[in-house]
Amino acid sequence: MPNSQVEQSKQISMKNPVQKFAIVMAAGKGLRMGTALPKQFLLLKGKPLLMHTMSAFYKADAETQLILVLPANQRDYWKFLCKEYEFTVPHQLIAGGDCRFDSVRNGLSLAGDKGLIAIHDGVRPLVSPELINRCFQAARKYGAVVPVTPVIESLRKVEGSLSHAESRSDYRLVQTPQVFKAALIQTAYRKAIGNDFTDDASVAEAAGIPVQLVEGERTNLKITEAIDLQLAELFFKNE
Repeated sequence: MPNSQVEQSKQISMKNPVQKFAIVMAAGKGLRMGTALPKQFLLLKGKPLLMHTMSAFYKADAETQLILVLPANQRDYWKFLCKEYEFTVPHQLIAGGDCRFDSVRNGLSLAGDKGLIAIHDGVRPLVSPELINRCFQAARKYGAVVPVTPVIESLRKVEGSLSHAESRSDYRLVQTPQVFKAALIQTAYRKAIGNDFTDDASVAEAAGIPVQLVEGERTNLKITEAIDLQLAELFFKNE
């Protein structure tokens, strides 16, 4: 990546014996929210929800190197918000690409092939430090892990004009952070054919890397629609 696309907000410590990176993805358009302001900047408990997301990783381990992926045209606004809200969590900033796959690959360009890399949706602000650490610990053992939750409602598969019931016990809902040994996910993204993957575990699997499931959290909401933001406010009130 050209140097002009990368900005270092603070010198980040390299003392951690197992080097950890967290790539926070906030380069999407978020059209389903129906707001003029990109959803990662909407206020949650008095500050932009993206700041809650990044703070969770800092609380989990202050030595984790945070990489924030934003659209190029939003970086100045983000820097303004950091000053406005006195947000001082150390992070690197890099521009997103034309699609999610390209944006993740841009983030990976700052992480290298050593240690562990978490890739997380910037609009999952309620992720707990406990879940983050659980995923990192499992990735150190298994190489590639994904947090999931059980499906609690009945499922039906639609086929043309008909449908039939599916066993919900055969399915899981996928969350982030998805965490990988750095060399594995870097290789997977280099080998990938196409860019239409919906998550990073799919990229890993396409490269022949087995993915281990770990227990996720029901409260680890992805803020997609207005009601999700309302639910997140309720969860914060109940802390």
